Amino acid sequence: MADSSFDIVSKVDQMEAENAVNQAQKELAQRYDFKGVGASVEWTGESLLLKASSEDRVKAVLEVLEAKFIKRGISLRSLDAGDPFPSGKEYRIEISLKNGISSEDAKKISKIIRDESPKTVKSQIQGEELRVQSKSRDDLQATMALLKGKDLEVALQFVNFR
Repeated sequence: MADSSFDIVSKVDQMEAENAVNQAQKELAQRYDFKGVGASVEWTGESLLLKASSEDRVKAVLEVLEAKFIKRGISLRSLDAGDPFPSGKEYRIEISLKNGISSEDAKKISKIIRDESPKTVKSQIQGEELRVQSKSRDDLQATMALLKGKDLEVALQFVNFR
């Protein structure tokens, strides 16, 4: 019998992210507490720029955006938000979206699989993703459950389960 396998990736669905940004922009335009404070969200494909007149307001814009991302099923671990910084008369927060698993994170995940999963499970790093293989599908599912239970810095998705 051939080995079963799955891939571990960390990707943000661009359409869902764009929909979350659009919903946040609509809410900012409609909410009374954001009137006249210059609150806005700008989307440039890979990064976001939040603007408002004060540091507290820009943090509130970030909370609205995070709520929309959660509602659309995108993990907040996929967002890399900076600290608010003044720029002229307004405050800004720059946010980048994380795509792919860095080599350090891939090594951490591979070590967790080696140490804590069933011994028949093997993993190999392939660029920005991990391939996990085993003869037993049950062992692979146990490995998925193990990784879901861990508190890692990256949002993981499991694809290509064969």
